[in-house]
Amino acid sequence: MAEVSVAVLVTMDSKSEEALFVCNALIQLGVKPLLMDLSLRPHNITGADITGGDLAIISGNSWEELAKMDRNQATEVMVSAGIKTLKEKYLLGNIGGVIGLGGANGTSMACSLMRSLPPLVPKVMVSAVAATAAVQWYIAESDIVMFPSIGDFTLNRITRGVLQNAATALAAMTCAMANDTEKKQDEPLLIGVSSFGGTSGCVDVVTDGLVSEGYEVIHFHASGPGGKALESLAQKGELAGVVDITTHELTDYIVDGVYSAGENRLTAASAAGLPQVIVPGAIDHSNFWVNMVPEKYSDREFFQYNAQNILMRTNAFEYEKLGKLMAERLNQAEENFVVVIPLRGFSEHTKRNTHDLGGNILGSWDRPGDDRVFYETLKKNLIRGEVAELDLHINDPKFGSACLKYFTQLIQK
Repeated sequence: MAEVSVAVLVTMDSKSEEALFVCNALIQLGVKPLLMDLSLRPHNITGADITGGDLAIISGNSWEELAKMDRNQATEVMVSAGIKTLKEKYLLGNIGGVIGLGGANGTSMACSLMRSLPPLVPKVMVSAVAATAAVQWYIAESDIVMFPSIGDFTLNRITRGVLQNAATALAAMTCAMANDTEKKQDEPLLIGVSSFGGTSGCVDVVTDGLVSEGYEVIHFHASGPGGKALESLAQKGELAGVVDITTHELTDYIVDGVYSAGENRLTAASAAGLPQVIVPGAIDHSNFWVNMVPEKYSDREFFQYNAQNILMRTNAFEYEKLGKLMAERLNQAEENFVVVIPLRGFSEHTKRNTHDLGGNILGSWDRPGDDRVFYETLKKNLIRGEVAELDLHINDPKFGSACLKYFTQLIQK
C-alpha cells in the first residue's frame, strides 16, 4: 500500500487540542498528518509542521506584521499563502487529501484552501457552522465533504466521535485514491452539459448522442453551484468541451435571483478555447423562494414551480440586458462556438400560464415577441462566433440533434 499523507488545516491558537486529536486519529489509521496552522496572530503553541509564522513569511510579511492588520486583510494574506503552500505540497505528491477544523472564520479559510485543489482530491471540513446557509459559499463549486461538529470545538464524547468519523472518512478516501491503479489516460473525453427540468428534452437528446459517440458526460444543474462547477472544471482543464444548454443562471444574475452562478458564468470555457454550443435554455425565468419575492417585483408574472421555488417570467427589458451580457462574455472567446436559438421557446414552461403572487392567472407564458428581444440584441452585439436560429422548441428532439451536430463539428476541428 502506498504511503499516504494528508494536510490538517486549523487555527492552533484556538483549536490545538482538537487538531492533535485528529492527527493522532489519522496516525492510528495509517495516514501521516501534515499540520498547517492558519492562526492570524502569533502564539507559543507547538505542534504545527507549518506554522502561521511560516505562512506569513511566504506572503512577504512577518507574523507580527500580520497581527497588526485588520482581520479581513490578515485573512486574505493567510489564505493566499496557504493556497500557495497547499498546492505546492499536492503537486509534489506530499499530500493526497486534506481535512480542516473551524468555526466561521476557520471554516472560511480552510475551505478557501481546499477549493484550490483539483476535483476528487479528498477534502473534509469539520465545522461548527456546517448546518447554516453559509455552507453554499464554503463549498461553492468544489467537492468538499462537510461534517457538522454538533457542539462547538471542545473535546467531549460527542465532538471526539465527530472528529474520529471525519478522520476515518478522509483516511479511507485518501488511501483509496492513492492505491487506485486505473489508467486515467484511457478515460474518454469529458463533456459538460448544463441542465434543468425545463430543458430536459434537449439535454437527454444531446447526452444520448454524446455517449453514443464515445464521450463521457457530466451534467451541471443550473441552480448556481452547478454553473460555478462548470466554470471551475473548464478552467482547470477537466472538460474537453461544453454544450451549455441551460444558461438560465445568467437571468438570476441580472435580477439577483437565488440561482445566480455569479459574475464568472459563461467565461471559463471561452477563456480555455474549448468548443462550445450555447443555448438560451430557461433564460425565460428567474428563481426566488416562495413568499420571499422582493417587493420591487411584486407586480410581475410568476409560476410556482414547487413548494420552495417560484419562477418570475423574464420581460423584454431583462432580455435586452441578457443579450448584451451574453454577447459581452462570448466576445472574449475564441471563434470555437455556436449559439443555437430555439425560436419556438426557451423552456418547457411555454405550455403554462403566468400568475400573480396571489395565484390568479394573468396570461400565457409563451411570449415570442419578448423572446425575440433577446436574440436580436445578442446578434446586434456579438462580434465573434456563429448564431444559428432554428424554428423549433428547445425540447423538440430535432433541436437537440442540431445542437449535437454543431458540437460534433466544433470538437472535430
